[in-house]
Amino acid sequence: MNDVYILGIGMTRFARHKDTTAVDLGVSAVADALGDAGIDVRDVDAMYAGHVYGGMVAGQSVAAGCGLAGIPVVNVENACASGTTAIIEAAYGIRSERYRCVVACGFEKVSDRAGMLAPADDDFEGQLGLVFPAWHAMRARMYMNEYGLTREQLALVAVKNHHNGARNSKAQYRNEITVEDVANSREIASPLRLFDCCPKGDGAAAVILGSKELADHAARHSRTVRIRGMGLFSGAADGKYSALFEDVTARAAQTAFDEADLLPEDTNFAEVHDCFTIAEGLRVEGLGLCPPGTYFQQLEEGRWTTDGRTPINPSGGLLAKGHPLGATGVAQLCEITTQFRGEAGDRQVKKADVAVAHTRGGSVPGTEGGSCAVVVCMAD
Repeated sequence: MNDVYILGIGMTRFARHKDTTAVDLGVSAVADALGDAGIDVRDVDAMYAGHVYGGMVAGQSVAAGCGLAGIPVVNVENACASGTTAIIEAAYGIRSERYRCVVACGFEKVSDRAGMLAPADDDFEGQLGLVFPAWHAMRARMYMNEYGLTREQLALVAVKNHHNGARNSKAQYRNEITVEDVANSREIASPLRLFDCCPKGDGAAAVILGSKELADHAARHSRTVRIRGMGLFSGAADGKYSALFEDVTARAAQTAFDEADLLPEDTNFAEVHDCFTIAEGLRVEGLGLCPPGTYFQQLEEGRWTTDGRTPINPSGGLLAKGHPLGATGVAQLCEITTQFRGEAGDRQVKKADVAVAHTRGGSVPGTEGGSCAVVVCMAD
């Protein structure tokens, strides 16, 4: 199978783009990615477009706006993992030699949706109150009871990610916060408070994927990024998982690391789906980067900061960078590429050779959840 390389990246700022459509945001990100890669539109074979609320054939509208009308376009909806799933499917298109150059993008407008994102009509658990803030609040309380997690340790996730986001020009929130700020923010679902929860926002991101032959021919940057391993799974049936250990994350990660011929401990840094502060800890543990029950103690000791041994969410994560659903996973690959190139400025990690991107989203009654996608990247 062909190796898959990231040739170019593009991303809008994640924010509340009141007067801009989701398609316009997607066009901007794809155009920037094509320019970054130095790829002519005539060299693009296909596009995979991740979005949740984009509407019918939104990917085709983005393609047309970028001068790519006429190519195969696949719209991908996989809840919060839509963007990462688009990348995985695009990468398989190159691996199978069906395509040489593919655009994978994600875009979303969420800020104009009133209130909390509602559960699906057939999600009876959500309709009865088991919405995401409530579910993660219960997991946080269980983690406190099981492992002695303190409210202050939980707040350190938000403090760390806002510190990183303050150094990211594309982040929705670029302000530092303190443990006291988290404690004083509005209660959402005890013990979670406002700063424990990611915001709603709008944005788009895109990556240009290509074969090794194309990467060698079109090299424009000092380092290229190779996608080494990928894993994509849905949640197992009720009773097959623990609320304190993410089985679906572990399965996706194991598949991705095995395919990459790497181990979790080889990871230099990771972009992880921190929709809530408790989620970051559970997902880092699920990825195998530390044993269950140890993430928050190691956070307090400094392991997960940008100058620590294994930085988590140097971009600011969902908590600070924002979470325009379909764009999130693609933005993670943009951050990984920026770090590998040494262009992350004040949030640059010390070592950037192996990185992991993780997204998870959606709920299905009677199962652990909707989808989880993991991508392992390595610098060449």
